Amino acid sequence: MKIDKYIEEGSIDYKDDRIIILKQINDVKEVASSPIKAEWFIAILCTSGRATININNEQQTLNKDNLLICHPQTIIESGMVNLGFNCCGFCLSPEYMKQMLAITASHWSSKAFLDENPILSLKPDECELFLQYYNLLKSKLIAEPHPNKKKLIDALLVAFMYEFHDALKKHIAISPPKYNSAETLFNSFIDLLNDSYPKERSVAFYANKLFVTPKYLSAICKDICGENASDIITRYMKIDLEMLLKNPNKTIKEICNELNFGSLSFFGKYVKRLFGVSPKEYRENLNLKSQQEELTL
Repeated sequence: MKIDKYIEEGSIDYKDDRIIILKQINDVKEVASSPIKAEWFIAILCTSGRATININNEQQTLNKDNLLICHPQTIIESGMVNLGFNCCGFCLSPEYMKQMLAITASHWSSKAFLDENPILSLKPDECELFLQYYNLLKSKLIAEPHPNKKKLIDALLVAFMYEFHDALKKHIAISPPKYNSAETLFNSFIDLLNDSYPKERSVAFYANKLFVTPKYLSAICKDICGENASDIITRYMKIDLEMLLKNPNKTIKEICNELNFGSLSFFGKYVKRLFGVSPKEYRENLNLKSQQEELTL
């Protein structure tokens, strides 16, 4: 998802290929018929009002002083906002985020936590900290160009990540980064999964890319995050499948071909193993759920 593709121009204070500064999100274009998968890191602070949005197939409510954090691979569906809703935030490209994360390396534990808890309730001083850096970054980004502007922005973001990292530790159990070969291999595996589409379902494929054996890769994954490599691949496949099966503009055969399944029969068995129902039944259940939600409105 190119995040600016789904946000009205009036909601963007600044954008380039690294960072987007958002000033208002209540003008997001309707994408209800076609869920999107985030390709950028997104951080949005609600400063007033309330909004509901579906994140990874779960309805979430964003209230005042709530921080929404989405990482790449997050499935986002349109929701509802009240008239008083207002928020601000920014989006960072994966490439830029990797540069900035040299000082606060990404961890599977925090990613898994944010998958389940994308909205954090901040204290007033934490909100003030976010807004201070947000306003400072915005002012520097929209200022006239000068020779050291990029270095200045990088330094501000690093400072923000250092300081806000400490604030997030109150909400998320963030362990210190371990700069060893096992962590490096694991992070490279996750990067491959994030960057590939359609995703290969074989552990051997990723192991070959990383110049290790499938058995060793799975052992490293199990040691670091408690899941073997196959389980992690399945987790990512479920994200792609949920997004595609929710898209009414794609037929089941088209999805099967897009994800490189050899046959519709094999695709159907794979989906049933993951979700407990066939692709057709999955879509029927979605339609039924949608009808029930409309009745409750």
